[in-house]
Amino acid sequence: MRNTGTRASKLPTVLVGLCLASVAPLSAQQPAGAGIPRTADGHPDLSGTWDNGAGIDFVQPKKEGDSVCIFGCAGGGALPLNVAAPSTPQYRPEFAARVADLDKRQVAEDPVLRCVAPGVPRIGPPDKVVQRAGEAVFLYEDVSGSFFRIVPTDGRPHPTNNEPSFLGDAVGHWEGDTLVVETKNFNDQTWLTDNGAFHTGDLRVVERLRRTADTLEWVAMAHDPAVLVEPWELAKRTARLTDLEIVESPPCIDRSLAHMVDDSHHTNPR
Repeated sequence: MRNTGTRASKLPTVLVGLCLASVAPLSAQQPAGAGIPRTADGHPDLSGTWDNGAGIDFVQPKKEGDSVCIFGCAGGGALPLNVAAPSTPQYRPEFAARVADLDKRQVAEDPVLRCVAPGVPRIGPPDKVVQRAGEAVFLYEDVSGSFFRIVPTDGRPHPTNNEPSFLGDAVGHWEGDTLVVETKNFNDQTWLTDNGAFHTGDLRVVERLRRTADTLEWVAMAHDPAVLVEPWELAKRTARLTDLEIVESPPCIDRSLAHMVDDSHHTNPR
């Protein structure tokens, strides 16, 4: 399991000249996108391991007598600080009570704590990308295990005979140097966020990934007009290239939630 608290990004040292004469004129500066590694077909190469700051360290079970403390335990480590505060999807008035009830009973109801895949966009940006002509593979390590998504980029349409799933069916295309991934055909068993933000099987998510030097920018928008007032755009996430490889996640343990003595909210920041 990757420890995001100790991963160090390999960033180059930048020296800034003190003389105006040392600054290249605008005409000599590199155009946008210059210096980004590219694949044989000319698209930006998103391949690499990306430290996105989310990690799974917020789950820190500790033995306390005959019980196991899962969240808010004494002596628990600090949460990652380089993740923007999550925004909140806006629901139609008739669904407000359901969202409030799920939020109140978050720990008892959160699908992730039952070893279910987080879903999209909740899973966030990929921890590793393997890209080649015609497709990209996204790899993830998360609270409930290791996951992958295969994103065709060769112009094929969405499949029509797949069963709805936790991570849906993804198809990508390039808009300039931005990889746009549209995913649909979800089941309705995941949440959009950690606080009871349910969705229907008609959810459609559009992600945009753009590489700038050694960073990967990720934004996503969730469309589910049956329950949302408007499409929900997540705060932009920025991941940094790292030479620390991801490893297989530890087995997910389905906690005995029926024996909870404290149902306080967990504090995963994504």
